[in-house]
Amino acid sequence: MVSTPARPRGAISTSHHLATEAGAAALAAGGNAVDAALAAAATLCVVYPNNVALGGDLVALVRSPDGEVRFLNATGTAPAAQTLTALREKHGEALPLRGIDTVTVPGGVCGWNSLHEYGATRTWAEHFEAAIRHAEEGFPNSRSVAAALTDDRATLEQDPGARAVFYPNGDPIAEGETLAQPALAETLRRIAAGGSAEFYEGETADRWIAGLQQLGSKITKQDAIDYQGFWAEPLEGTFGDVRVLTGPPNTSGFMLLRALNEVAAGIEDPLGAGAGDLARAFRDANAIRASHLSDPTFGGATGAELVAMRAPEFPAAGAAKASGDTVGFAAVSEDGWAVSFINSVYWSFGAHILEPETGILFQNRGTSFSLDAASPNAFEPGKRPRHTLMPVLILRGDELAWVPATMGGAAQPQIHTQLLLRSLAGASPHEATHAPRWMVEEWRGIGPVGVMAESDVPQEALDAIAAAGFLITEVAPYTEDLGHSNLIRVTDAGYEAASDPRSDGSAIVVPAPG
Repeated sequence: MVSTPARPRGAISTSHHLATEAGAAALAAGGNAVDAALAAAATLCVVYPNNVALGGDLVALVRSPDGEVRFLNATGTAPAAQTLTALREKHGEALPLRGIDTVTVPGGVCGWNSLHEYGATRTWAEHFEAAIRHAEEGFPNSRSVAAALTDDRATLEQDPGARAVFYPNGDPIAEGETLAQPALAETLRRIAAGGSAEFYEGETADRWIAGLQQLGSKITKQDAIDYQGFWAEPLEGTFGDVRVLTGPPNTSGFMLLRALNEVAAGIEDPLGAGAGDLARAFRDANAIRASHLSDPTFGGATGAELVAMRAPEFPAAGAAKASGDTVGFAAVSEDGWAVSFINSVYWSFGAHILEPETGILFQNRGTSFSLDAASPNAFEPGKRPRHTLMPVLILRGDELAWVPATMGGAAQPQIHTQLLLRSLAGASPHEATHAPRWMVEEWRGIGPVGVMAESDVPQEALDAIAAAGFLITEVAPYTEDLGHSNLIRVTDAGYEAASDPRSDGSAIVVPAPG
């Protein structure tokens, strides 16, 4: 009698190897993909602060063992006491890119609680063990964080909390040097002991809200108490023989479905001779995002409406390109759980505000609001701004096929499109995440639309993009601005997983016990 090898316990791929190891340890200890995702997410808030922090947001797609896929929206809301009129009087026609008025109520910790209650098997406190250890003892600083500390020094160093943590001796902590965050370790301990309520209602809430109010924030304790993430139906489309599930508005998932619809309608060789047509599809999706994506609970368009919408004849200028911004990672377990997970502070180190009493770094998602009262995305109290975030799951029928995730700001749908096209053409996760990449940038209101392309993108594709009227900026291979992707493929034998070489990440397939 021939025995069949046991399937692996699961797999996880994240953009920082310490987070991957924390998630893999949760799987090895008997946890599922939700446990692995939560351990990885908490760790990322310590080891990758240019991309994610406790003061940021979360979205996720979660597939349960019965095959149901649910979308979790834990994006933060604007403070109830703030007004469009006051913001216009202070800032004019547009919000600044950073600063206290760009900080919205952080949704991430609430999202963690929703995930924990939905499917975790380990205790809440166990999710924080690795994160607390790395915050208290320190860890070797990564390439990405070290580079961002240098790039963002001019403004980040002006914040006293950030200066004390990231520039302790007057210079940025370099790659390989120890980055320790004792105040953050204590905050994580309180949250581990007190649950998510500690972040929104307890001592931790009192501390971070008071710290932000001293800087002029309108966020109140009541805003934090009232905040709730929510579960919703994913936005779904088909492409060939696969089902593509992603996030509905206020996320940018509709852009992926639009691009895939254009390919299905007749773009041949979209990553080669047809790249110009694919670039046009991305350009049109960017234009619709800039003019129409907003919070549907405040009257914004639905995902189906955005997928079907004609590109505007006179497009609005898009947002400035974010740096850093996000970590998207993937987890799956043998019992049928799967998570495409995104935590984010938007721009690199978010608002450039680190509250010193708690060690919490805060996002700048509020900069995505419009100050034009006629815009669907105009600022309103309690409203969620439009988001670049978008989780994705790929199924064949009811069976899970791939679990992808990526950062990359407004390029996320473009990265997902390229990952899926390559995967369906037979690329392994390693090949898909390591392939040369390009992205159509948001139009800035003047001149031609730009395309950022790595120098090893095939010349045939570059020629097609240029012929379609785009101005190409060539960058080095594996440039971080082209996103950190993570990808898991489900196979008959188990899983194949890979992490993007543009990040500091890794992927681990956790074997079956014994």
